[in-house]
Amino acid sequence: MTTLPVVDPGAPEVAPRRISRRATGADAVFVHVSRAIGASVLVITGGVGIFLAWQAVPTLKNYGLGFLYRAEWKPEENLLGIGGVLVGTVSIALVAMSIAFPLAVLTALYISEYAPAKIKAALVSLVDLMAAIPSIVYGLWGFFLIMPHAGEFAFWLQGTFEWVPFFEVRGTDPDAAVPDAGRYVASAFCAGIAVAMMVMPMACAVMRQVFSQTPPGEREAALALGATKWGVIRSVVLPFGRGGIIGGTMLGLGRALGETIAVVLIIAPVFEIKWNVLETGTNSVSSLIAVRFGDASPSQLSALLAAGFVLFLLTLAVNTAAAVVVNRSRSGADADA
Repeated sequence: MTTLPVVDPGAPEVAPRRISRRATGADAVFVHVSRAIGASVLVITGGVGIFLAWQAVPTLKNYGLGFLYRAEWKPEENLLGIGGVLVGTVSIALVAMSIAFPLAVLTALYISEYAPAKIKAALVSLVDLMAAIPSIVYGLWGFFLIMPHAGEFAFWLQGTFEWVPFFEVRGTDPDAAVPDAGRYVASAFCAGIAVAMMVMPMACAVMRQVFSQTPPGEREAALALGATKWGVIRSVVLPFGRGGIIGGTMLGLGRALGETIAVVLIIAPVFEIKWNVLETGTNSVSSLIAVRFGDASPSQLSALLAAGFVLFLLTLAVNTAAAVVVNRSRSGADADA
């Protein structure tokens, strides 16, 4: 039998202790430092955007919205537009991601799920080392080693998938016995291969980290129900890592949109709205700025900064969309299904 405590009616009433959530000591230092760092990132990013927008005002006043869709770049005739380079930027990035995405997913899955423990650390280091290689090295590698073979592969793609508009190469015969090699190099396809090798390690690192955090209990439950190794990956690992897959892909896409040196070394710059990724000649916003910045007049400099502002907005939109998608499909959201 439980005995209830005896309350003395004459005892003074004790007020409840007030709990404060205010950080003190080391916690307060950590909070303020973290808040300052986060705010500084926003201030710097906002400052870059404001600077580019301010510098772009004369160009936008002079050319209007035609600056965004006009393909000519003829300063001597006062005709400037970035329509062609915007299309080239997107083309190179899409080619790069179409190659880098499956490579990143398969590499991350192999390292986290299949690689023996004794070589897993070495594989992780090799993939991370790929991200540390300078852009100019990838550009030289793409120009001297990849481009000749990529031209032959582009000729094969045109002959095999000639019904796809993106694979059309104007002025060539896909059934010719000897292809015109000069029509298949220095293209968005060749540049996209080099850029793909640059963005793949970044995307792979994010995906691998998320895959490795899959709850072991759910893996064991799937195996106990008779799932195979691939069944565990398909039903547990991939659903859990959906957010990491999307985040890594968008991170790679953001870099692919802004890659400069490798693209400059590989492409043959043209100012034309061209969706034919196998055909020689393309351009990108970042390569345009890098090539023309040194000898630009004040008016051309404003136009280049306006192009940089458009690229800044494009990259910001991609990252924002990625954040929204990742928040809606967070890792592990479907792992219990």
